[in-house]
Amino acid sequence: MKVEEIRVLSSEELARQLEAAHKELFDLRFRLATRQLVNHREIPRVKKKIARLKTIIMERELGIR
Repeated sequence: MKVEEIRVLSSEELARQLEAAHKELFDLRFRLATRQLVNHREIPRVKKKIARLKTIIMERELGIR
């Protein structure tokens, strides 16, 4: 999901996306620990998604954009 796509989401949808991303990261870490994770690049991708979502949420709270 690109930044432009994230910016058009409502605050409630941002919160849902963030919660889903955290759940996905948990699942990926669990699969990594049990040696079932095939693509290790998924973890940094989800971390980056979480960072993007948190950045947009913080910008809205501070009134930057």
